[in-house]
Formats: sequence, C-alpha cells, structure tokens
Amino acid sequence: MPNLLEIDSVVKSFYMHDVLTDIYLKCQTGDIIGMLGRNGTGKSTLMKILFGTLQADRKFIRIDGVVYDQPYKTVNEICYLPQDSFLPKHMSIEKAVKLYLDKNQVQDFMEDPILQKLDASKIAHLSGGELRYLEIKLLLNTACKFILLDEPFNGVSPILVGEIKKLILKTSEFKGIILTDHDYRNVLDVANQFCLIYDGGIKRIDDKQELVRWGYIPESRLE
Repeated sequence: MPNLLEIDSVVKSFYMHDVLTDIYLKCQTGDIIGMLGRNGTGKSTLMKILFGTLQADRKFIRIDGVVYDQPYKTVNEICYLPQDSFLPKHMSIEKAVKLYLDKNQVQDFMEDPILQKLDASKIAHLSGGELRYLEIKLLLNTACKFILLDEPFNGVSPILVGEIKKLILKTSEFKGIILTDHDYRNVLDVANQFCLIYDGGIKRIDDKQELVRWGYIPESRLE
C-alpha cells in the first residue's frame, strides 16, 4: 500500500505580504512531483513548512492520515535537502555515511563508482557538485517515506546531473519525492507530475503547454 503525504490549507505571510495562500499538495509513493515557479514565489518556503522547520500562519500536514506539526521530528517519515550543504565539513565521507545509514547499507553505498573516484576523505575536500551528489544519495537511501529536494542540480556537472536523475527515478519506486530547481529543464526531465506556484497559489499542471500559457516559460523553450 502506498504511503501518502498531504499538506493542506497553507497560509504564510512575511511582513504583511502573502507568500502562500491556501495551498494543497499531495504526494504518494511513486510520485516525483516537480514544483515549478519563478524565484521568490515560495517554493523553498513551502518545502520548509512541509518539513516542519518553518512555521506557517496556518497549515495541516498529514502522513498516512496522521497529523504532524513538525514531521522532521518523527523518525523515517520525511527528509529534506536544503539549498545549502548540511554535512559538517570536518567529517569524513565514511563517517557521514555511517551516521545516516544502517550498518548493512554502508559497504554497498561506499562501493558507488562515483564515490570511489573521489580523491578525498573529508567532506571539505569535495567540490560543490560532488558534495551535492553525496548528500542526495544519502537522503535517498534513508528509510524515510518522502524526500524533499530543493535545488538538487544546482552547481552540479552534467555527468553528475545525469547520475542524480537515475538515483531519483530508481528511488521513486519506494518513496514519494518532491523537487524544485531553478533549471526547469532538469525538473521536466525527471518528474512524473508537475505543479506551478503562481500568485500565492498552487496549480496542478497536466500538460506542459500550460507552463507556456501561465507565462512561466516561452513556447520556444518547451521541447
């Protein structure tokens, strides 16, 4: 039976300015939801509210019918990749893996050809793209039912972008994933459902041509 994540009736204002108004979004196992929208429309804000680290003026979050105020405080429900790195720079790669994963996962995880090629033992020695790959793979391999990815492709080389897309597609068989990225082409490539945050609301996108009609992208860029 698939797991179900819902966030409902979200209202969030900053300094008397309404950013999100009456948002509803659901995600279940097998979904890769691409959340689109221009800069400043509230994509990251909604992610943080859904994770539970940012308070909203109003919200209801349910996972498999259970209401949560701060889902991240409950083990194995939800993980969040923020725009900034979350792994301590002084930590070794292996220690970070052991911290996040079960013992029986560590060996297989470290045998990843990409990780084996890294000429570094410390997090601080990784490039921005390598670190992003490591963090995303860590979160996708946790036992969490749902994964939120905020700008997963930012600063990542084309080769690693392709590998991250493969990881997301494979993991979606067992989890629900919500992602957003400033490069909408990568989102369109990997997501199987789409929504657009526009003027404080959220709109389900059933046809990519709707992104043109809403003025999000020009028709010339829609392949």
